[in-house]
Amino acid sequence: MYGKQTETAIAILSRLAEIWDGGKTRVSASDIAEQRGLPKAMVAKILSTLSLTGLVNGSPGPGGGYALARDPKLISLRHAYEIFEREDESANCPFGGGVCGVGDPCALHDRLKMMQAAVRKLLDDTSFDIFRKAVQEGGLKPVARGVRPEAPRETFRATLPRRGRGAAR
Repeated sequence: MYGKQTETAIAILSRLAEIWDGGKTRVSASDIAEQRGLPKAMVAKILSTLSLTGLVNGSPGPGGGYALARDPKLISLRHAYEIFEREDESANCPFGGGVCGVGDPCALHDRLKMMQAAVRKLLDDTSFDIFRKAVQEGGLKPVARGVRPEAPRETFRATLPRRGRGAAR
């Protein structure tokens, strides 16, 4: 669905949304990196980009740090997505030329269109306020650093096939 930079931007913006109090509370790049288990250099780089695009405000020095530039209700997932991703507007089919688009649609055509529409809706209709509400109104508590779940959570990122048993080389 999206790449590592977008994932990191969402992690950063979600953390800043969780502590949203009108922009008074600021958090350092190091604190965000530690709280989200992310590399500090990558968080600093993404924060710079988010600052340049007007999604976050940053201030250096003692008492400085980062805060959302506006209410999390006004920042959608689409805002973060569009900074780092290019939406493919083409009608190219994964089967390649000559199969889909000439005559009847391919076997996946309608399902892919539905999936793309669902992703667009998610990006457009989901604001970062869901993270603020989860923490401030719902009582969600961040997990302590170093605590690992008993079973791995399902990921929503594309995964690469494992090398070895039965994998094509």
